[in-house]
Formats: sequence, structure tokens, C-alpha cells
Amino acid sequence: MWISDYKYKWHEILAMKIMRSGGYIPRHIAFVMDGNRRYAKSQHLRNIEGHSHGFDKLSKCLRWCLDIGIKEVTTFAFSIENFKRSEEEVKDLLDLAREKFLNIINDEAKLNEHGVRILVIGNLNLLPEDLQKLIAKAMTITEHNDKLFLNIAFSYTSRDEMTQSVETILKLGDELQPEDINERLIEECLYTRHSPPPDLLFRTSGETRISDFMMWQLSTTVIYFTNIFWPEITLWNFLSGIFAYQRASIRLEAFKRQKRLEHAQQAKNCNYYSDRVQLFLRTVDSYRKKSTLKFIYK
Repeated sequence: MWISDYKYKWHEILAMKIMRSGGYIPRHIAFVMDGNRRYAKSQHLRNIEGHSHGFDKLSKCLRWCLDIGIKEVTTFAFSIENFKRSEEEVKDLLDLAREKFLNIINDEAKLNEHGVRILVIGNLNLLPEDLQKLIAKAMTITEHNDKLFLNIAFSYTSRDEMTQSVETILKLGDELQPEDINERLIEECLYTRHSPPPDLLFRTSGETRISDFMMWQLSTTVIYFTNIFWPEITLWNFLSGIFAYQRASIRLEAFKRQKRLEHAQQAKNCNYYSDRVQLFLRTVDSYRKKSTLKFIYK
């Protein structure tokens, strides 16, 4: 189950209400779900059991996000670098992914009830064909939902995302002029083209690194690190991250406004709103949609 049921205790309900009324709630939160293997080791479990416990905790966390009013969640589920792990662990992780994406398909009615839209961001060409098909179907059956946008970074690194953005311009941009190609256009060809930058990045396990995750998108993001392993995260850990964001958001708001103005001015000064560039961006969206459908009907 991707959105778990959670029975709040009275003091948890009170804390959620206080948090919602006491300050800004991030619109978009990103999770680096770190510490699954170390959790497994501490509990004398196999690595894959740690990852499975981690998924169970994600389903609870998504419930908290829905209930507190967060509109978009991005999770770092599987890095391209993970392919360098042992053959057994990679196989176990891909098998777990198959199981969970199949659950999405089987839980279609539940996800539609909650209004959850699934978008998998990453280089899907690196994955086995059967997993590509499951991922593509999971995205397709939820594409019209709009209450919670869940982006799953799978077979992903930020460097690869930037590389794919440039390759998209080279592949589809025959009608573009040299002056059309700029920072804004590269940004519009990232996997996250239709998403705002994360307001809060939440990383567990005590590591204080970004680990090649959304490096382009994090310039205005509050980053919260906690020592707890991901499978052990509680509602109180989650709310601590939200509180850290609320404390920082007042200072950041002026900076964010300035960045938005710069972004708008950049678009005005370049050819972003030209018919040529807008046609190119529609072509990008159409190409990605067709690519997703091709995975289903391979």
C-alpha cells in the first residue's frame, strides 16, 4: 500500500493542527531516504528487508504529507550509482521495485481516491524492460490526479538529469536558434520541468551530503539533516523537519521572491516566450509522453 492508514493519537492531532496554523507549510518536500542498510544491520536483517521497511515508512510519511497539506513529494529511491552494488543487492532492489510498482497498478482505485499522481524521474532506459513497463503503466493510470504529486527518483542522478536535458535539446531542437539555448531552456528540459523547486529537503541517517540529488533545483531549499535511520522515522521527526522549514522560511522568503523575479526577467530577456521555443517545449512534453507509452507497448 502506497498511502498507509495512520491512527493519530490526540497529541499528534494537536501537533499537526498547531503546525498547520503556526507557519508556512512547504508546498514541495524532497526526501533522501538514507539508512536502510544500516538499519537492517542494526536489526540483524538482510539488506533488502531494510529497504522493505523503508518503503513501509514512506507510505506512512506520504499519509503525513497529505494530512498536513503538502502538495508535492520527491523521493530518492534508486540512484544510478546503486547499479555498482553487488549483483544480489541490485537484483533484490529491482525485484522490490517490481513489487511496489505492481502495487500501484493494483491500488489504482485507492490512489485515485487520494488524488495521487505518480511521476518517475530518471533514466528508465537503464532498467529491465518488464520494470520499464510497470513504471510507465503506474504513471499513466495516475496522470490525471492532482491532490498529491509523488515524484520517484529511480535510476537517477542529478548529473545524468542535466546530461539528459542537454541531449533533449540536441535531439529535438532542430528549429532552435543559438540564442534560444540558455540556462532557462536547460531547466525546462529537466525531468522536473513542471514542478516547483523543493521547499524542504529532508535527509535521514546522519549523512550531510546531497549525494547527486536535485542539485540544479536546490538553490532556495531548506536542508534538514537528522541522525535517525529512514525506517525509524516518526511523526515527530517529520514535524521537526517542518518546524525547521518554518523557522527558516521567514528569512528565505525575500530571497525566494528575488529569485522568482530574476527567473521571470531571465525569461523575458531571452527568447523563452517566443513561438519557436514554446513549440519546442510542447514537443518535449509530447515526446516524453510517447516514450512512456512505448514502454507499455514494447
